[in-house]
Amino acid sequence: MGSQSNKQLPASDDTIDIVTKPFGTAAVIIIGMIALAFGLFLSVSLGAANIHLQTVWEAVFHFDPHQTSHQIIRELRLPRTVGAALVGAFLAVSGAIMQGMTRNALASPEIMGVTNGSAFAIAIALAFFPGQSSFTLILWSFVGAALGASIVFGVGTMSKGGLTPVKLALAGTAVGALLSSISSAIAIRFDVAQDMSFWYAGGVAGVNWSNIHIIIPVAIAGLIIAMILARSITVLSLGEELAKGLGQYTKTVKVLGILVVILLTGAAVSVAGSIGFIGLVIPHVTRFLVGVDYRWIIPCSAILGATLLIYADIAARLVNAPFETPVGAITAIIGVPFFLYLARRERSGI
Repeated sequence: MGSQSNKQLPASDDTIDIVTKPFGTAAVIIIGMIALAFGLFLSVSLGAANIHLQTVWEAVFHFDPHQTSHQIIRELRLPRTVGAALVGAFLAVSGAIMQGMTRNALASPEIMGVTNGSAFAIAIALAFFPGQSSFTLILWSFVGAALGASIVFGVGTMSKGGLTPVKLALAGTAVGALLSSISSAIAIRFDVAQDMSFWYAGGVAGVNWSNIHIIIPVAIAGLIIAMILARSITVLSLGEELAKGLGQYTKTVKVLGILVVILLTGAAVSVAGSIGFIGLVIPHVTRFLVGVDYRWIIPCSAILGATLLIYADIAARLVNAPFETPVGAITAIIGVPFFLYLARRERSGI
């Protein structure tokens, strides 16, 4: 079926041996953390205003509120950088969990309708309930994420021949397009198109410290649940019958896994809009490097997802400086060819 379906390993009684790649795992953690740290430094240092590196250092460690350059670093670049790292990690972990639970190589928050569902709910909130706080918008985003995922899985399940990876991807694409169209109609009809353009394009330029403070508790809760579920997702990714044979409560694992996806994706969309393909590409790269054990896939996906979005945001600033390119366009350049490759490989599942 997907890249995970051919990874079934023999079980003995109540145990199962999971193949891991220690060297690849260590390389991802060490090199990934170094690349992430360097990306954080670049992201804080680069921008429309040319600020000397020494000034950047002083703004971070010896902040002077009376200096404009220090304010730019502390109030604009730092929250933007932290937001990019968090959003990239959220989307990558969400994609890894979705692919593991569904055994679907094409599963990701944007392809499965979760991202468009969040944007749809935010459009309703802006149009019919103006003046919402950041916290309330995050709640709306969670509701929309749950709505999008429910519709996609419902449509895919009711299709003739049952649920297959490509059918799930097609259902997600169709439902996502429908929700996006309705969102656009609402935005135009109620004159909130300018506000919604941020969520359509996707980006972290508008992230501030209040946004960060709101989504960090959500991130902690979601990532803790994800790590608790990691071994169960590993077994589930090897086959539902195998998981049931080992005494796993597969429905409980799926419900909790979907809850994690809704929490992480809802938080990401509420502060950064619709940024595509990170949740599709990163889990595949991570599995290739570290193996099929989700106790390592989840943290490594978080590291690689954060790194990718930070560098994509840097590229978005430099491609057409001093103007900014939507970061969603940068991630799409990487993600679209990868998606087409996966769809072609999964065509036998139609």
